[in-house]
Amino acid sequence: MDREDAKRKLTKPLELLGRYKYVLLVVALGAALLAWPGTGGAGASPAPETTPETGPAAGREDLAETERAMEEILCKISGVGMVDVMLTLHSGGELVLAQDASLRYSGSAQAPDSYERSSQPVTDAGGVVVTQEKYPQYRGALVVCEGGGNDAVRFQVVSAGSALTGLGSDRIAVVKWQDAAAAGAAEREMIDR
Repeated sequence: MDREDAKRKLTKPLELLGRYKYVLLVVALGAALLAWPGTGGAGASPAPETTPETGPAAGREDLAETERAMEEILCKISGVGMVDVMLTLHSGGELVLAQDASLRYSGSAQAPDSYERSSQPVTDAGGVVVTQEKYPQYRGALVVCEGGGNDAVRFQVVSAGSALTGLGSDRIAVVKWQDAAAAGAAEREMIDR
């Protein structure tokens, strides 16, 4: 019986190894990738720093493009009619670029006499490497539309504007589009002044 017990003890780990061989293979492969230099593992250099850079996402062209896109979609809502949208920004969009940072110091590592930190954007064949794109945050929206005098239309426009911009309903104003006769009179009055 002692031999059989010893044999069972010896074959039991081999059975477990056979049963979980794929799991063990994946774990071993993961450990090898972590140890591989430059992939972010323990032996890799620290991740590049990032600094926010104003990029094309923050440009006035993108704001105008967003306003035009909102106008196109809002005019399709029943009862809205002609529409004009103006958005104001709290903060513009920005691109966060990958940075290759280095630190040089003189003296001992525990108490350096002086140090110098430098960084530069990481580039590849396509240009600079962008790690994150932050979208603009809007401060408010003004929507002028022909149906702005109707409460149901105003509600629909505010709901749609809120969904598109992330603004609360208290930050979106919807007003009625001035008709042509009143616009002409107001224009003449402004000229007379």
